[in-house]
Amino acid sequence: MKIDEYRKKRNFGVTPEPRGGGKAQKTGNGSFIYAVQKHMASHLHYDFRLEWRGVLLSWAVPKGPSLDPSVKRLAMQTEDHPVEYADFEGVIPAGQYGAGTVMLWDRGTWQPESPDVDASLQAGEIKFTLQGRKLQGAWVLVRTRGFGSNPGRSAWLLIKHRDQYASTKDMTQEEPRSVASQRLLADIARDGGGDAEKASMGDPAGKGNRPGSAKSLHAVRRKRTL
Repeated sequence: MKIDEYRKKRNFGVTPEPRGGGKAQKTGNGSFIYAVQKHMASHLHYDFRLEWRGVLLSWAVPKGPSLDPSVKRLAMQTEDHPVEYADFEGVIPAGQYGAGTVMLWDRGTWQPESPDVDASLQAGEIKFTLQGRKLQGAWVLVRTRGFGSNPGRSAWLLIKHRDQYASTKDMTQEEPRSVASQRLLADIARDGGGDAEKASMGDPAGKGNRPGSAKSLHAVRRKRTL
């Protein structure tokens, strides 16, 4: 199965991540599930996921998506994930693969420009339209050359096409909250028993400095040590 690698890396008796195995959700109109998860693991990155053939094709985007067509964002292809992962938000425990805090940053549907997505993957260029809560309009994923020989771990570029949704607005800074719970990373970590102080480093400055928040606590602790 296509998600064997995903399952081999995880202990589902410990991690709350879904094992998978359910059927793909029906979206209608030729659309498929799309999701972006903001993930504070060993470093902050955004996991960009497109449903295809019963799994989520996945790329890790270190700096997150950009609405600016002049900006090309590196997207490293990772293992396929189960479709149920499109709803996951929570804390992956320490010692587990990808340990850290996961936020459901955006979700919706996507439509490929070409119905033969397998051919687009093989050719290294996938053009598509997003209908998300934060990301919309025309996009393209383009595989780069000279980045290793493993096709399942290849480097791509995620690029916004010029349309009415293109902008210089930095969505990662302006829209930092979860579309599922409206929480910041620090909130998700604290609620899930994770490292709220580390997670807060992935929240924009000034967005989580309310009394009692992980960031305000971090500031107090830092002040005490000065």
